[in-house]
Amino acid sequence: MTSAEHDFGSTVANKVAGLVAPMAEALGLQIYDIDYSGGTLRVVLDTPPGQPAGVSLDDLSLVTRQLGRELDHSDPVPGRYTLEVTSPGLERTMRRPEHFAREVGKTVNVRLHAPVNGSRRIQGQLVAATATSITVRDGDSLVDVDVALSDIERARTVFEWGAADKPGKGPATKKTAKKAQKKTATNQPTHTEASAS
Repeated sequence: MTSAEHDFGSTVANKVAGLVAPMAEALGLQIYDIDYSGGTLRVVLDTPPGQPAGVSLDDLSLVTRQLGRELDHSDPVPGRYTLEVTSPGLERTMRRPEHFAREVGKTVNVRLHAPVNGSRRIQGQLVAATATSITVRDGDSLVDVDVALSDIERARTVFEWGAADKPGKGPATKKTAKKAQKKTATNQPTHTEASAS
């Protein structure tokens, strides 16, 4: 299924998908999402799963210019609006089944319309995703929680920051490791000094 064949939830978004799909595909990108609400048309582009790099600012700028001209020409959006062309970022919003399927194995934060097991929020590892539901291994209880996509109010991935080195205390280089070894060796008494005392 190509990007243009997805249902983005509104007639306007689907028309825009038909316009932006060839632009995105020519750059090796995919349409991650399109949302038209509150006078803002947001087009979210991403690289195919498994790519080492994300979407470049140059690609986003190019698509913004091309899409802006095409929207002026074909006029699928009624009235005034603001066009935003962006990437999903580190913490990705997930709205559609393919979003969840793409993020299996990652940590997610899910807010529900109504409580499940006494809570409206679940944070943990996304262990499974189908066209109608997801399974999240709750990070606190380690219990798998099945949730229908229709019960989800909002969901996003959670970026987990790694521990950073202290300023000025980066990983030891060979040179600093040798200095430390030499300093330790000079502070240790030699065998002959120890026997002379």
